[in-house]
Amino acid sequence: MCGRLNMIDDLFMRALMQDLSVSNPNEMLFDRFKMPTNEISIVREINGIRQLQTATWWLLQDMGYAGFKPSKYTSFNTRYDKLNQFGSAGYIPFRESRCIVIAKGFGETEKRGNTVEYYDFIAQDSAITLGGLFQEWQHPKTGEHKISCSIITNPPHPDMQAFHSKASPLILPQSTSVRDAWLDPNNHQVDMFEHLLTPALRHNFLVQQIEKPSLFKVIGEAQQLHPYDA
Repeated sequence: MCGRLNMIDDLFMRALMQDLSVSNPNEMLFDRFKMPTNEISIVREINGIRQLQTATWWLLQDMGYAGFKPSKYTSFNTRYDKLNQFGSAGYIPFRESRCIVIAKGFGETEKRGNTVEYYDFIAQDSAITLGGLFQEWQHPKTGEHKISCSIITNPPHPDMQAFHSKASPLILPQSTSVRDAWLDPNNHQVDMFEHLLTPALRHNFLVQQIEKPSLFKVIGEAQQLHPYDA
């Protein structure tokens, strides 16, 4: 599953925000290493205006006496096969509160026996739009308002099997019409997104094994990943 995000400040990230008509690009929370429960920037549409908002990367939140905390149930990703399962955490957000997460790349972890390997996937000459969900919360005692989010994951992609065998993130096509439909809060016709719930990378990636995500110490040579699907 998508367990790390690379959201560095580069020309491709800036260009993608411009392509999406984001109204407040200077509020982007840039960082090379974002992990679940961190605050990240999401793109959503409110009254026809695209804007960045800060969200906790963990969809389900518990309301404690003094405020919010991430639920004990893992929810930084939402599996594709749960989106149409009535009663699941992603069922209503998939229909009512979709968002886009802009990233330069993502990170995956693979366990091989007693060894844990870490890989970074960095988009080449581009930035990527990840299909996400968000939820808004209001604390009944403190009045605190909070936004949380998750990233949708698809089945594993064949080209990623050598690095990660469990899942692949939902990367949206580079299509204005798809992105417009995804961000439209009045669009509840999710059948039109069915074709997106299959593995697709849609970009060329540089894949780099690293020793530890927080330090970014590389291991060996990076590999080029050229997916066959568009």
